[in-house]
Amino acid sequence: MSAPLVELKGICKSFREGERERTVFRDASLVIAPGEWVFLLGRSGSGKSTLLNLLSGIDLPDRGEVVVDAKPLNRLSERERTLFRRNSIGFVFQFYNLIPTLSVAENVLLPLELNGKLTPALRDRARELLDQVGLGERAESFPDRLSGGEQQRVAVARALVHRPKLVLADEPTGNLDAETGRQVLDLFQRLVRQTGTTMVLVTHSSEVARLADRVLTIREGRLVETGFEAGANP
Repeated sequence: MSAPLVELKGICKSFREGERERTVFRDASLVIAPGEWVFLLGRSGSGKSTLLNLLSGIDLPDRGEVVVDAKPLNRLSERERTLFRRNSIGFVFQFYNLIPTLSVAENVLLPLELNGKLTPALRDRARELLDQVGLGERAESFPDRLSGGEQQRVAVARALVHRPKLVLADEPTGNLDAETGRQVLDLFQRLVRQTGTTMVLVTHSSEVARLADRVLTIREGRLVETGFEAGANP
């Protein structure tokens, strides 16, 4: 049996909100296997995005340990965590987060440039990904010339171009209409599943959550598995 890709061990995380302290996680633990799709379902403000920030090392736990790809993130320096994110994690956000002054192709190539890995082979991979998301002919366009669904497809290509071990997706269909959202999820199914990449996706949609291998919610500061059938179609 392969080692877990992700382990949360007794995580505690709180935030100050004015005079009050809000506890998001209280002794939360989680194990995610390589290639597994784990979705976190819940309302806005329930702590879903905090989990992604912990898994990426953007936030650190108050107590406990976050281990991703055998690296204990809370023991790394800020620079080491930044380099780890650039090399090992792909991000997809609700509002795309494309750079408006860069072309579609330049946006997709950005993770490779940041990693200093802009080789001819990886340039070819970026072009192939754009073809796979149906935007090969729009490579020289700028984000403001694209629809919301097209921008999110660019974001999916950008998240995968450096072959990350883990993809973190924060409400990736939340800014899209139902049909466009289904198309983006189809892309995830085709591109992420075929590479065996692990994904953690947060959503408020029970329909989106039905695509997961496992679905979790946050209850009383802990991550609790719900009863959705693994792999069910929406």
